[in-house]
Amino acid sequence: NARTHSREGAQAMRENSYTAVIVEMTVRALWETQNTIDCIPDELWDKLYGGAPLWQYLYHTLHKLDQWFIDPGDPGFIEPPIHTPGLDALDAPPPVRLTRRDVEDYFAAIKARLSLYLTSLHDEDLLQRPENCPWTRFTLILSQYRCLHRQIGLLMGLILAETGLRPKTLDLGRELPD
Repeated sequence: NARTHSREGAQAMRENSYTAVIVEMTVRALWETQNTIDCIPDELWDKLYGGAPLWQYLYHTLHKLDQWFIDPGDPGFIEPPIHTPGLDALDAPPPVRLTRRDVEDYFAAIKARLSLYLTSLHDEDLLQRPENCPWTRFTLILSQYRCLHRQIGLLMGLILAETGLRPKTLDLGRELPD
């Protein structure tokens, strides 16, 4: 049957709680994001697409993930040291240029922040709203999966169109590559 999927060869995945699944899916999404970053050739880093350099699309993606995954209205949210006003907007030339190292360091900080957050999250927290936030934690997380995958898909498409190479993605249940 074309509608069934085999778990043969699949890695055992913890599915005993909603948060366990969220942690697993987040780890996979962040691995795919890192892999996409690693697949961006240096010659495309500053290439313009729709008036913005490729790196700015990546920064936009990471900044939204950083700001929205946990609580978009958090008064304690601290902009990253590389941020300047307008840097995350794609409709105007960037006010500064970010290096690959700038972006990689920022992404490492985001991964650490999300890891801390997810280890403190419990199933009963998912339908709660952060203070003064109109959305539940679950809605924010799912919204960021949607946004992240849309933006990473765009970057993957640009990489594929320019190089003919497709960044690797992870099938559900497959082990993370080393």
